[in-house]
Amino acid sequence: MVLAAGASTRFVAGAKQLAIVDGRPLVAISVQAALDAGCFAEVIVVVGAAALDAVIPQGARSIENPKWASGQASSLQVGIEAARRAGAGAVVVGLADQPGVTADDWRRISLAETELPIVVATYGGVRGNPVRLAAEVWDDLPHEGDEGARVLLRRRSDLVAAVACLGDASDVDTVEDLDRWN
Repeated sequence: MVLAAGASTRFVAGAKQLAIVDGRPLVAISVQAALDAGCFAEVIVVVGAAALDAVIPQGARSIENPKWASGQASSLQVGIEAARRAGAGAVVVGLADQPGVTADDWRRISLAETELPIVVATYGGVRGNPVRLAAEVWDDLPHEGDEGARVLLRRRSDLVAAVACLGDASDVDTVEDLDRWN
């Protein structure tokens, strides 16, 4: 699942999901990396503040978060609910504003062999995205606020396995961040 519903309040040049890096919208880059991983039954994009359907790559499905303004937790819950309906045993969650997270990073997190219910990507020893969440921890995820799984990772570090990834989890929050990618 790619979370892409936010209003980009720190990005003063419009919806950052539509900002262009290497000729493509940020959301398209992130979703394509998840699709290219080739190990997911379905790639879901949680949308809200901006109209993104025209730029979401073929093969992914968008789901509307009507409560997107309440924060990232509501978007995560929308995606979790879709996973429950589909009978999924786990989800892998990434963000639409991280163009350096690669298909290999998604694959490493998805296929990591561990008994622990949470798998988090690390880049140079620093935790980032994507994050795999087994169904057994879904009820422990926040329902409100602007943090998603990060809350659970802090609170239940005993349930977390870290997997080294080779991409770049830097996100684009400002126009200056975007300039660094272009």
